[in-house]
Amino acid sequence: MLEKLDRQRVSGFLKAQGQKLINGRGEEILLAGWGLGNWLLCEGYMWLAFDNRVFDRPRNIEETLRDLTGSLYTKHFWKEFRKRYITREDILRMAALGYNSVRIPINWRILMEDEPGALVLKEDGFDLLEDCVNWCEESGVYAILDMHGAPGGQTGDNIDDSRDNLPRLLTDKDYWDKGIALWEELARRYKGRWIVGAYDLLNEPIRTVRYDYPDIDYTLPALVRFYEEAIAAIRKIDPDHLLSIEGHHWATDPTVFFKRYDDNMLIHFHRYGCPPDISAYQTFTTLREKFDVPLWLGESGENSNEWYAALYPLGFSLDIGVNVWPWKKMQCATSPYSVKKPAHWDALLAYTKGGVKPPKDQAIAMLDEYLENMKLENCIENPGVTDAVFRRPPCSLRATDFDQLPGKGVSFSGTREEPCFFGYQRDSGMAIRVEKGKVPAQETGWDRWGIYALDLTRGEFAVYSFYGVEGGSVLRLFLTGVEEARLCIEQDGTRLAVFDINAQSAAPQVLLNAALESRITVRVEKGSLLLSKLEVLPPHKAV
Repeated sequence: MLEKLDRQRVSGFLKAQGQKLINGRGEEILLAGWGLGNWLLCEGYMWLAFDNRVFDRPRNIEETLRDLTGSLYTKHFWKEFRKRYITREDILRMAALGYNSVRIPINWRILMEDEPGALVLKEDGFDLLEDCVNWCEESGVYAILDMHGAPGGQTGDNIDDSRDNLPRLLTDKDYWDKGIALWEELARRYKGRWIVGAYDLLNEPIRTVRYDYPDIDYTLPALVRFYEEAIAAIRKIDPDHLLSIEGHHWATDPTVFFKRYDDNMLIHFHRYGCPPDISAYQTFTTLREKFDVPLWLGESGENSNEWYAALYPLGFSLDIGVNVWPWKKMQCATSPYSVKKPAHWDALLAYTKGGVKPPKDQAIAMLDEYLENMKLENCIENPGVTDAVFRRPPCSLRATDFDQLPGKGVSFSGTREEPCFFGYQRDSGMAIRVEKGKVPAQETGWDRWGIYALDLTRGEFAVYSFYGVEGGSVLRLFLTGVEEARLCIEQDGTRLAVFDINAQSAAPQVLLNAALESRITVRVEKGSLLLSKLEVLPPHKAV
């Protein structure tokens, strides 16, 4: 697996070859990277404005800042924001962490004037995009151009910067024409530029019914026609670039994939808040077989490190590349970098929910501080995030997230018929129990799968893969003895240790051997126990 993720494979145009993605040398490559959310298309939640329609999308954020600080300062702010939020240092750092690709979400208003009946390009916006592509070329990572907010909006929600929560791209001819013209222009500018890995035609088109927003599924036939017309327009100019095509309903519904749209395409899907097991991929692996095309989990994230460690290496093992969301945002632990919250920021947030309007000088001061805090050197790094994405020490893994490949009898014993919780590890034949003290009905949020433990009894085992293990790393098991048990731990077929376990036993620990890719087998030879988590710490962090 690791060789497919190597940045040395960033070379030449990406091509779909059957179900594999290959580089210009014909080598298989798996994409691993992050999306640059909030840079060219802002979202209010990345400014800590949650469930707030007044401050949820670029046009609303822009209007609020103009109201607070005036047009002159706002013009200065946005110019500096675009210069500072993502820089050369961000892309170089991404490459240094081991990622080989970056998805660049674009708001069409960055590249084109919102002028009815006219196609007026904004060269300063194209300059921002070109700078980022150049940094990717310097860093050796593929750049994926993502039409996150198409003319008029393709989603009908805040994420596409739509005016009225309707996908006007698919209903209004002027926006439709602008959308086609914009892809033609991008194709003209980037044809022959292989560091641009793919054109992601539309992000998450046609949302589900949401809150009091209307049903817009009637636009699905128009989405198919837009894909067909945009692809034909691109191919007249650019025969080489890979095309990334997403289904509707937050890129989770496969209905649009009733055919192949192009000979050089991949099927792009998203996953949030789901059980991090093979069920997250099965709908699309079936499509992969049917149409003989590669898959890409092009957006996912906003969850715990243990969820990342379960879902993404599983995707890699299924030959599915991953792009996580987003690279940085304010006051977070789920992205590689966290932007510090400026002083008095809560006053701004309160104002957007009907509170007192902050004085202009205070608003300017907090926005100036935001401009400083967003620079990479001023952000807080969350190194555990990347360790989890690649499942390399130090990291932890829920015991219920055992290797699912090659499957029963090899990577897990799978000998029982047990009910499942939350649809989790369905039909695995492994017994999954709620941890002591946890009540499923009271657990909420996207990581609610993490309340479960693996029930292992005599003769049962589970295998866990870890990567980049240093010699002398410490494996620690978190478990509870149900009855007197004997536990055996193996690494890559070698027996490392045997422990006798009872209800009072401390967490067993064992030293691991060095291995780029290592399989840890946990086997119960007698009795039974509940295993909740495995943690691997490198020698310099082990206690």
